[in-house]
Parts: sequence; C-alpha cells; structure tokens
Amino acid sequence: MAQKAQYKTKQMKELLSYLESVRGNHVTVGDIYTHFESEGITVGITTIYRHLERMVEQGIVVRYVIDGTNSACFEYVGERADGRQSVSFHCKCKKCGKLIHLQCNEAENLGQHMLEHHDFEMDSRRTVFYGICGDCRGSKS
Repeated sequence: MAQKAQYKTKQMKELLSYLESVRGNHVTVGDIYTHFESEGITVGITTIYRHLERMVEQGIVVRYVIDGTNSACFEYVGERADGRQSVSFHCKCKKCGKLIHLQCNEAENLGQHMLEHHDFEMDSRRTVFYGICGDCRGSKS
C-alpha cells in the first residue's frame, strides 16, 4: 500500500510547535484551540483533529481516553532514536480527575516483571493506575 505524501502546512507546524512546548503534559483539542485563539492564530477544530490524528499515526503524539471522560487528551512524545515506543504510564485521581504522567523506572520494571513472570505484555500508553493524588489526600473533604 502506498503511503500518503506527508507535508507540513503552516497550521501543522504551529500545532507541532505548541505540542513540543507542552511536552509531557496532556492537552485536549479545546486546550489547543484556546491557545491558538489567544495567540491570534486561526485554526479550526476539525483541522486540529485531523493533524492530531496524523501525528498519532506517525507515533509522535499519543491519544488517551480515560474512563469517565468524554474527550480524549493528547500528549506529544516525539520520536525516539531507536524507533521504540516510549514507556509512559498514568495515574488518575479518583477525586479530582487529575491525570498524572508517570515516566518512572519502577513502573517500567513493573511492565518487565509482568512480561517475564506472568507472560503479560502491558501497554504502558493505555495503563492507568487509579488512586488519590497528593492534593486531594491533603484536603479536608
């Protein structure tokens, strides 16, 4: 199957630049749209979705849909020199809904343990640990 030619429009470059600036954070299409609007850059929501989907296919952006939410969030992960996917687990607070990006050797070791001892390969990009974040544990609710 022939691959579509990839080209970078001005809007694609703007989106890529923004995503690189918030690397390691999760953003929604609404966040991106609001950013562009505040910068005076005209980009439609459909265009943002189209470019994000292309970046997801290329593996430079990861899409997350977390249980209990209607909208997806996206994270720029860039390209690794070795071509492998980056390991990136997540933690979600059951109280406030905060999503915490977790790149940690211990979590990576858990994935390796699951594979070696339980013959189960975890998908770190879709694995979410649920609990209570530090802010909510410290609050009086």
